[in-house]
Amino acid sequence: MVVGKLFSFGVLLVSVFVGIKIYDMNKVPPLPNLPEDQYWGPGKAPTTLDTSVRPFKIQFPEEMITDLKVRLRQTRYTAPLEGTAFQYGFSQSAMKPLVDFWLNKYDFSKREEFLNQFPQFKTNIQGLDIHFIHVKPNIGNQKIKVLPLLLLHGWPGSIREFYKIIPKLVELKKDSDFVFEVIVPSLPGFAFSQGASKPGMGAAQIGVIMKNLMQRLGHQKFYVQGGDWGAIICASMATIYQDNVLGYHSNFLMISTPLNFIKLFIGSMWPSLFVEEKFQHKLFPIAKRFKETIVESGYLHQQATKPDSVGMGLDNSPVGLAAWILEKFAIATDVSSKYLDDGGVTAKFTYTELIDNLMLYWTNKAATTAARIYAESFSSAHLSLGLDRIPTKVPMASARFPNELAFSTEWQLKEKYLNVIQITDMPRGGHFAALEEPELLATDIRLAVLKFEAFHIEHSK
Repeated sequence: MVVGKLFSFGVLLVSVFVGIKIYDMNKVPPLPNLPEDQYWGPGKAPTTLDTSVRPFKIQFPEEMITDLKVRLRQTRYTAPLEGTAFQYGFSQSAMKPLVDFWLNKYDFSKREEFLNQFPQFKTNIQGLDIHFIHVKPNIGNQKIKVLPLLLLHGWPGSIREFYKIIPKLVELKKDSDFVFEVIVPSLPGFAFSQGASKPGMGAAQIGVIMKNLMQRLGHQKFYVQGGDWGAIICASMATIYQDNVLGYHSNFLMISTPLNFIKLFIGSMWPSLFVEEKFQHKLFPIAKRFKETIVESGYLHQQATKPDSVGMGLDNSPVGLAAWILEKFAIATDVSSKYLDDGGVTAKFTYTELIDNLMLYWTNKAATTAARIYAESFSSAHLSLGLDRIPTKVPMASARFPNELAFSTEWQLKEKYLNVIQITDMPRGGHFAALEEPELLATDIRLAVLKFEAFHIEHSK
């Protein structure tokens, strides 16, 4: 009898303790006040920084091309295990034709010309030279609203993802009273944007730099769109700068809060409480989904803990860089591609498109500096900001592509976003939406912004 009472009392104490911890974990943290003038460049901050906006052209120097080809020719291959396709990573058999194309068919001068088709610039923000594309619409004398739109890429992508969608966004539509002015930066440490010289620059701090960039270009208020890390940075901006961000559109959304995990656990027993039947397979069973995540996220753990170690190899071996990056282009486009001998690498992309993206990492030796975004954003200091637990009034829209690796339900989104304006379930496409399905994504962005504009008109009354 006494033992039973002690056991019951113990259960009660544990329950109270767990309840208190859950309550503490779900408390809304204060909005972080990140310094907007934090200096990320080398050495001490100079007295003054050059704030000019300078034209920029992408160049593939002949010396770099010669060195690259020497390294490509010296590639050593190991035969893959029989019948494994891409299950062990990028198949070395599938790499040979890509390397041959890179060596003998990739036209460096024509690709330079292609990559420079849009106006590009650099400007120094907080001690870092930030590279960006800036395309203004040609509206002539027409009275039409021009809305600033910031597009942000992630890893292992680059600004190259947006080359198909930019013309669709700056194009005048007969049935629309607005058009976009598009700004597409290379994230700090990616392509031709300078990487931080000091630790601590995670997604939130990059959001500060992006806000400062938009203000440098004359935009106090603007729309944001992103996938992958671009989505996480945009979410940070929509949280920290709720009076500057007019609307947030994303094709990659993940909400990580303690309450979220509790609901997912309950949902594993009663899925219908939290998610429509047609989407239950994207979240449940939890054990299966967790296993799939572990299998496909080894790169994340490496880059979140020792980015410089992996970066050393990637910055010195073009084929190593290709295997590390393009395996993600295959799997994140459609995870079932791992069972194909060629990994389905060219199912959605051409060799030329894929190598364009690789060149933006190789030319400026950006693999190490780009990988550091994982270590900085998964640090205890960055996670302690608790940005996912801070609600935002900024209207948001979600484009859910069926082959995307992550999935967020409407109730998950509404935990953070108080004004979920639009959720679109796309008929096809995966992680690299702007490059895979530019028409679908551009149409969804336009529709979302139309609703955002109406939202602001309604709430200004």
